[in-house]
Amino acid sequence: MKKILCTIIILVCFFSLTAFQCNEDESGNYEEELAELNQLKTDIETLAQSSVCNENETCKYIAFGSKACGGPKSYLLYSTSISTEKLENLVSTYNQKESDFNTKWDVLSDCSYVNPPTSIICENNNCVAVY
Repeated sequence: MKKILCTIIILVCFFSLTAFQCNEDESGNYEEELAELNQLKTDIETLAQSSVCNENETCKYIAFGSKACGGPKSYLLYSTSISTEKLENLVSTYNQKESDFNTKWDVLSDCSYVNPPTSIICENNNCVAVY
């Protein structure tokens, strides 16, 4: 009887430990996720900075990043000289990933509101925000 009881206790302990073990693939790794976010951010900024404005290309801006409290971290300037659809899709993906990252890792923010530019001008073929 003792042998059966010991076997049952061992099995229950074993199944409890395997059922509640952390799977690194599911939970992720903070540093890896942050590095992925930073790489995507760099790619987006590089694409936006490659744009030029002139009499044929219009300057635009888009909300960029996601604060933990909500709202964008900044506004990204770009012109229509690049694939705006590609940039806007990348920014949308980045904003969602950063929002998910903030929630998952309990990121804190200053919660201050970031104003969008009141207008954008073209100076020396670069878009410049006016506040």
